[in-house]
Amino acid sequence: MGVAYDGRVPQVPADSVKVALSTSSVYPESTAAGFALARRLGYDGIELMVGVDPASADVDAVQRLSEYHELPVLAIHAPTLLLTQRVWGPDPWEKLDRAAMAAHQLGADVVVVHPPFRWQRGYAAGFTEGIRRLEQTTGIAFAVENMYPWRGPGGGDVRAYSPSWDCAVLDCDHLTLDLSHAATARQSSVTMVRDWGERLRHVHLTDGTPGTADQHLLPGQGDQDAAGVLRELAGNGYTGHVVVEVQTRGLSRTERSNALAVSLNFARHHLTTTVGQIR
Repeated sequence: MGVAYDGRVPQVPADSVKVALSTSSVYPESTAAGFALARRLGYDGIELMVGVDPASADVDAVQRLSEYHELPVLAIHAPTLLLTQRVWGPDPWEKLDRAAMAAHQLGADVVVVHPPFRWQRGYAAGFTEGIRRLEQTTGIAFAVENMYPWRGPGGGDVRAYSPSWDCAVLDCDHLTLDLSHAATARQSSVTMVRDWGERLRHVHLTDGTPGTADQHLLPGQGDQDAAGVLRELAGNGYTGHVVVEVQTRGLSRTERSNALAVSLNFARHHLTTTVGQIR
């Protein structure tokens, strides 16, 4: 299902879709370790997950890492997760303002943001209008990420997000597709790529299977046809970034390095394979 790692840094055309590494993919290692590993493996850049690692929230420190490793920061993931509600302060709009400032300083062109939690009532009420205002005033694309319904012990859905976990129903111009979230929501990522059209601005390359857990498997290990997603992107003129965002917690450093190398090779291989070619 995957593409084997042969130890070489893949060579890619200069005009191809850039493949970045999310710093969350090296957790529990540091942001600095993410930069070092991405550089060694031949990734095109970094998506900075602003999170619990203090260095990730220090934009000057991240800029030094980017310059040292000669690796650009292509995207900022704003601290909108449950575990990062206090990072950059408790006000969600302040978080997004700071994410835009970080993007400008680091040269990133997109900020990834999750839909509001239902208990963030004021934020949720003005979410789509606020996102559009930020895009107009900052010139940065704020790409809202698809999430999934939370399911209780009895199997019923729990309303965790407002206005919706499904970013496609929100009045937002730019969207982020996460394949693992699509699997948890029992959706088809290939169908979403086709349906979203030009609204698709950013992709989290991972995988998953239906269930209650957000797995973030390596691409090709789940049921989301990650190869088909990449071929769709290659065939429809997609100009955004593809970001490897996978779960490697519990792996040794060698195992983590190999997993991220395989994921990069998978992305590069299928991004250069058009939809009409035989798999």
